[in-house]
Amino acid sequence: MSKKFKVIDYDIIYLSYDEPNAEKNYADLCSKVPWAKRVHGVKGSDSAHKAAANESDTERFVTVDGDNRISDQFLTQEINFDENVDLTNKVISWTADNIINGLSYGNGGLKCWPKQHVLNMRTHENADPKNPHAQVDFCWDTEYVQMNGTFSKIYNNATPHQAWRAGFREGVKMALDRGLRVTAEQFHKNHWKNLHRLYIWLMVGADIENGRWAIYGAREGLYKTMCTDWDFVNVRDFDWLNQYWSENTLDEEEMFLATEDYGDKLINELLLPIAVEPLDAGQSKFFKTVYQNPTRDNSNQFLDRET
Repeated sequence: MSKKFKVIDYDIIYLSYDEPNAEKNYADLCSKVPWAKRVHGVKGSDSAHKAAANESDTERFVTVDGDNRISDQFLTQEINFDENVDLTNKVISWTADNIINGLSYGNGGLKCWPKQHVLNMRTHENADPKNPHAQVDFCWDTEYVQMNGTFSKIYNNATPHQAWRAGFREGVKMALDRGLRVTAEQFHKNHWKNLHRLYIWLMVGADIENGRWAIYGAREGLYKTMCTDWDFVNVRDFDWLNQYWSENTLDEEEMFLATEDYGDKLINELLLPIAVEPLDAGQSKFFKTVYQNPTRDNSNQFLDRET
């Protein structure tokens, strides 16, 4: 026996904060899901998701991030779960294609949340100070059902600032182990999928508008987390990130030089297997043509790519 899960049975809620392409992406969502609801401008990831839960009239709800555009195919998804699978407190998660570097994993992807679990959870700005695992992410205090399907694309490159912030946040969070800062030795023992994705953030994207800013951000975030005493918990605060950006603005030439400087430091101080110079536009495009993202389970080695 099985129980059927249909995406269309649940509220779909668009979560935006200050994304420069939020209105464009919301218009795209509304053209596909006219009944979609929206939560906008709520500070803090935990509070924003609680606001979405309060907007939902269904026991579960799907979130679409402000930089995400869904595929029409998502609305037709039906999943047959074994009747013994308890989904009460589990988040169903789909991968998303990142247009900057071609990665497909949970970052920025579509998620279906159990309403009551969201209302009860305490993460990010609302996390218990005694729970270090919940300070900058959901995933270490929440159980996920990870689906291999990819039904959305992440457009996080509308401006240099947006691309830098996307890269910076991943450079920080992917350096951590269950939300904790680790030693350089422990860092290199991280799960291979996580390390490989991080290396790609540090090297790939020059073929996309503002992609070099994402590479710079990823290198800067990783360096500040692993090689300085900077308080990495600030990564959860978009207002902090925006102020940091405004106080450390570079022109494009300065960004190119800073990217290479961080590359040199990461190679020498963290022994990373990257190059000082990121892949150029042609190399990045070639990489994305031949790279296959690993699956989230062992049933197949790689995810199928859209044509």
